[in-house]
Amino acid sequence: MSIVFSPSLRCQLPVLLALLQGIFVAIFIMFVTYEDHSIRSPFHNLTEEKEDHLTAIFPSFKDVHLMLFVGLGLMLSFLKLYSFGGIAFNFLIANFAIQWSLIVQGFFYHYKEGKISLRLENVLDAEFAAVTALISAGAVMGRTSPVQLLLFSALEIPLFVVNDWLVNKYFHVIDIGGTIAIHIFSCYFGLGVAQILYQPELRKTHPKEATNSNSDFLSFLGTIFLWIFWPTFNSVLAKTEAARLHAIINTFFALSSGTITTFALSSLIDRRGRISLVYLQNASLAGGVAIGIIADLISPGGAFAVGCLAALSCILGYQYLSPFLARKIKMQDQCGIHNLHGIPGIIGTLSSIVVILIGPTNTYSTSLHEMLNDSNLGIQSPVLEVFGNQNTWTAKDQALGQAAAFGVTFGVSLLGGYITGLLLRLPCFVHPSKDYFFDDQLYFQIPEDNKNKSTTNEKLHQHLLTSLKHI
Repeated sequence: MSIVFSPSLRCQLPVLLALLQGIFVAIFIMFVTYEDHSIRSPFHNLTEEKEDHLTAIFPSFKDVHLMLFVGLGLMLSFLKLYSFGGIAFNFLIANFAIQWSLIVQGFFYHYKEGKISLRLENVLDAEFAAVTALISAGAVMGRTSPVQLLLFSALEIPLFVVNDWLVNKYFHVIDIGGTIAIHIFSCYFGLGVAQILYQPELRKTHPKEATNSNSDFLSFLGTIFLWIFWPTFNSVLAKTEAARLHAIINTFFALSSGTITTFALSSLIDRRGRISLVYLQNASLAGGVAIGIIADLISPGGAFAVGCLAALSCILGYQYLSPFLARKIKMQDQCGIHNLHGIPGIIGTLSSIVVILIGPTNTYSTSLHEMLNDSNLGIQSPVLEVFGNQNTWTAKDQALGQAAAFGVTFGVSLLGGYITGLLLRLPCFVHPSKDYFFDDQLYFQIPEDNKNKSTTNEKLHQHLLTSLKHI
């Protein structure tokens, strides 16, 4: 059956893209200029780099670039009839979100004397912000139109920037890899939107919500890309070479131990001892999410333990928690972002509190107080006014700051997701038909061989479901 392209989508998508790009071009012409001298990153954590040189930033920029456009894109191609949508819409959102982040972060952090100062570091910061939009979109992937996804990202990016400023300025969160600022925020923002966009028809499996060997292979390949480059993601904001070295090694240890745990537990859960590709595609990365917040602080043994615990929690989340949440609170999480980003993010936050409280005094008490009042930061830490004063700053105060940063991020992201979901439900925006959820044919010119193959696979799937009902 041929697909009739929606006239509203034919109008809305090109017009929206042209309008947004025109506005961005005008803003860049009027306000954006290059700056040659060093400026401070908006991600002003305690582990910020002390100096930004092109030779130091560009390799990290390339690694993060590969994670966004190759790793995440391939990982989202796991649905057999929506593999083009997973890759292509990831490509679209990433480009839009980076441009929009450059503008929002530029006016928020780098606007002075009527201009936004631009360096490669700014683009890297924008890519970190874009990650939040890509992760969040996974919760509603295949059930939203590209128009909705663009509006989704347009609303999320400013909220992310404001939340990042809050948790850094008022709580000076220790979060070198963005476990709270990126993973927790993106997870619960996406889940908030998904809950508002709940579809009762999807309480049971949609006929097109299935994978095949090719789509699973591409998705697993994306996982490996992310796995390889995750140490860069967790270490690029390190302040010193020693901190960067620790972050790289500890991230590798967490990822490696998490992968071994995934193979073991996946085989244990299955009655025939088979390994689940869904678990491999997700749980093998959970250690990278959890360790990010303390990648430069924890010991090697601790990194191994965090990786194992994160992978374990991710698998158990898929096995038990996701069905429970879908049944009890109507939360349809298409890509399982709660299992990969939410639960490991919570484990990472708790681990950071433990590490800070039991860490040696010269690491988490005196030196922490000195860093918070370092003149190089250019600010007097407001968190000292909340939890203590300059003479009584302790590890306990920082642990409270970590918990407060998590609470603020959770509340801001979930509330923002609910509001965004309500806006996306407005009838003026394109809403894909339920018959064409998880289907590339609505949006892409599909080669004839793929159309025939997709139709055949769909018929076989329907026949299998019919047969099972009769058994």
